[in-house]
Amino acid sequence: MAEAKIGKVYLIGAGPGDPGLLTVRGREVLRQADAVVYDYLVSHAFLREAKAGAELIYVGKSGKKHTMAQEEINAILVRLGQEGKLVARLKGGDPLVFARGGEEAEVLQAAGLPFEIVPGVSSATAVPAYAGIPVTQRDFVSSFTVITGHEDPTRPPDESRLDWNGIASVGGTLIFLMGVGHLDLISSRLIAAGRDANTPIAVVRWGTTWQQQTVTGTLATIAEIAKESEIKPPGVIVVGEVVGLRERLQWWDLPQTRPLLGKRIVVTRARDQASAMLDKLIELGADAIEFPVIKILAPSDYAPMDEAIERLSSYEWIVFTSVNGVDYFMRRLKVLGKDARAFGTAKVCTIGPATAARLEGYNLKADFMPTKYVAESILEELGNMAGKKILLARADVARELLYDGLLAQGALVDQVVAYRQVITGDESPTETTPAELAELLEAGKVDVVTFTSPNTIRNFGKRLAPFSTKSLVELLDKTLVACIGPITAGTARDLGLRVDLEATEFTIDKLVETLVKASAN
Repeated sequence: MAEAKIGKVYLIGAGPGDPGLLTVRGREVLRQADAVVYDYLVSHAFLREAKAGAELIYVGKSGKKHTMAQEEINAILVRLGQEGKLVARLKGGDPLVFARGGEEAEVLQAAGLPFEIVPGVSSATAVPAYAGIPVTQRDFVSSFTVITGHEDPTRPPDESRLDWNGIASVGGTLIFLMGVGHLDLISSRLIAAGRDANTPIAVVRWGTTWQQQTVTGTLATIAEIAKESEIKPPGVIVVGEVVGLRERLQWWDLPQTRPLLGKRIVVTRARDQASAMLDKLIELGADAIEFPVIKILAPSDYAPMDEAIERLSSYEWIVFTSVNGVDYFMRRLKVLGKDARAFGTAKVCTIGPATAARLEGYNLKADFMPTKYVAESILEELGNMAGKKILLARADVARELLYDGLLAQGALVDQVVAYRQVITGDESPTETTPAELAELLEAGKVDVVTFTSPNTIRNFGKRLAPFSTKSLVELLDKTLVACIGPITAGTARDLGLRVDLEATEFTIDKLVETLVKASAN
């Protein structure tokens, strides 16, 4: 009988929230893991690093809301390890700084399971840094103390596990983790223990993330300021003179660097095409929700495209209307044992710079691109095509305007399905579910929904319909609708939607630029 395989559990610090703060070692393990057990403060962006097929288990705890008790989490880690799996246990911040990583390591050791601790960037230093507050600074302080703020507020001062007199007199910067809910208690006890009531203090909520919010005051005033600003957990409290440096060192949450900070924006593009747009939005500070509503697939029947490829050089023009059309057509060309030479003397027309750029990746340069990235512009600008033999490589569901227009000019037109667009329904664990998104929309907690094609609008409504009693128009009543161009915007209006934003140039970059300009107004 083969000996049972023993797994291994990696206790990984995921950092305070920004996916970019995950360590190289942490990312390496995450990409290899058979199972990922993750906490409340670990966003979907981290899970995109997990390999396909990895088991994703959420065990988040926030305040008084616990998905499961620590004992249950421990049991899951042991079970997965005993099943021979490589387990990535993702914990916010550093696994050994108020994160119970040591307890989990003890359980694994007692169970005879190998484990490894992968330190993470602690919120104790990273969150103040993102708020422009160094925890030490020459001429200010040369030490800092990290303290748990998660203590029962009803416990009398003389029964507290914390030495408040010692904390107040230790000097340097004081950093309280998990203490926002007890802010009034913390500030009052520091004053009672001898700290000057005018000592500067900052509270940074959701530090390093799209929701980062910082308020400052003094020990005497901060509780009221935080209440007025509706500051709630999670947050980091910083006490000391270094708080005053924020006025000069603020960098993360500046409008000029992250103009979309605090904005929740839905991306509806196909999953394999959404990453570039998601990355742009995240870099600009937004919470980019991945909610693909279409899936791009190969044609159900290759025969028409294969026949066209066999006589490719006989065409005078080949027209590609999208990046997908280029990709699927060129991949099929390769499968049939051909390359760019098969085009012969045929000229190539593309709609849009992204399509032209993708074509260049296959060593072909577009001979013509209309000034406006719509079919109408091809008909207007390419000239009369009477008698010309033309091939259109397109999606299975697309407007017939270009085909009909060329035929009306007297062109000899063949059109082939290079790819199919179907509604997606198999959401990934890294994506927001239709039920979750419907709830967010109904509550008015989504700032913008972006649409990049008519089909994204139609399918968006279809995916949400089973999860809300409201119509699509009602669901989007509190949310801005942003479209990539007039064709998409026209479909939105035909469905009764209000189009708030429309890119002047029909590209993803311009759509993002439009979002940035709108947020500044």
